[in-house]
Amino acid sequence: MFNKRCLVTGDCRYTALSSLYDAVARHRLIENLVVHNAGETQQRKYWRFRCDRWYGGIVTADAVGCGLVCKFCWVSDKVMLEPTEVGKFYSSKIVADTLTSMAQKRGLSQLRVSWGEPTIGKRHLLQLLSNLEGKGLRFILETNGILIGNDATYAKEFSKNDFLHVRVSLKGCGEEEFTALTGAKPEGFTLQLKAFEHLLGANTSCHPAVMVSFSTEKSRQELTQRLKAIDSALAENLEIEELILYPRVKQKIFRYGLDYNTAHRPSNVPKEQM
Repeated sequence: MFNKRCLVTGDCRYTALSSLYDAVARHRLIENLVVHNAGETQQRKYWRFRCDRWYGGIVTADAVGCGLVCKFCWVSDKVMLEPTEVGKFYSSKIVADTLTSMAQKRGLSQLRVSWGEPTIGKRHLLQLLSNLEGKGLRFILETNGILIGNDATYAKEFSKNDFLHVRVSLKGCGEEEFTALTGAKPEGFTLQLKAFEHLLGANTSCHPAVMVSFSTEKSRQELTQRLKAIDSALAENLEIEELILYPRVKQKIFRYGLDYNTAHRPSNVPKEQM
């Protein structure tokens, strides 16, 4: 059996294929650690708020806790694997007010939640979006899409927010690559694609991004065809992600014995990937 500690850390280096973790189950487990219900308000753990260069300038709330353990992830092991040890619980209103205030001070018009998986804590995220309604700001939801693919009502709730755009980050170009890169069961990748069906069905603005540093040309072409089968616009708007060799990323891929085809230094990321 896959013990609870292994499910939290996602460390599958020494386990059999039968011990691959269930991505939805791990999201739910992590949710119990980073989400706190306080009456009608659902609080979520964050560990910092910052302004960053991505998307031409954006204000970011860095959340704690993700349902995947990507072996190439740039998030620190402390934040990824020890969610009970880092961060602080915030209400959605405080997060919204902090992001809005920072955007006004810096003259920025875009917001996001990063580091952790923002769809963990559904009520918190929906309350956050509600608190951002009418602010004249654009919110980019960076997600792995697992919970959206697993729960169609999530996308239906998103359709109420016309300032929301969803960026689904695919972990590889297919089920096999997904499992190799995350240590999760391959069905998780199927849920990532299912998320697009739910989002488009709810008329929610979205686009796919995909990590291709470990992919073959054949798998990239196969992904393009699968996206076209859902909606041709997904294939046309596919965003390419490649490794950024931060020191902790290099340590992780060495630890897991991953070989990559393409990568960039932090100071030399192509503009089209920013």
